[in-house]
Amino acid sequence: MKPLICLLLSAFMLASPEWHNSLDEAKQIAKKEHKYILLSFSGSDWCGPCIRMHKEIFGSDAFSSLASSNLVLVNADFPRLKKNQLSKKQQDINNAMADQYNSQGAFPYTVLLDAEGKILKSWDGLPTSKPEEFCSEVKEAIGVH
Repeated sequence: MKPLICLLLSAFMLASPEWHNSLDEAKQIAKKEHKYILLSFSGSDWCGPCIRMHKEIFGSDAFSSLASSNLVLVNADFPRLKKNQLSKKQQDINNAMADQYNSQGAFPYTVLLDAEGKILKSWDGLPTSKPEEFCSEVKEAIGVH
């Protein structure tokens, strides 16, 4: 039974898209792989809509499929609980991303960028649409059908 559980968990981990913590790294990957960047601003331990966004939209099969072939994902997390605090270096990186792309401090806030960092589309708050509809908006913005 335990080997089966490990196998299933491994398959799930492989199916989940990888989230990066650095926009500079994401830009390099996006340029190399001819992809776009999806930057998510979240509060992983205090923002209910952020938690739902990651679970319901970003955790969906439709999004995983879209992301694996078209997107480099970046999560700029701003946790509040002491036990979840980021390193000073990561907090500085996240603050710089927020200064550039989320100066209003909205959560959740999602930005679709080209490989150079130019904003193509943004979403303020938790989308009221289903994951498939959110993916359609992303596809439309990047010209994928």
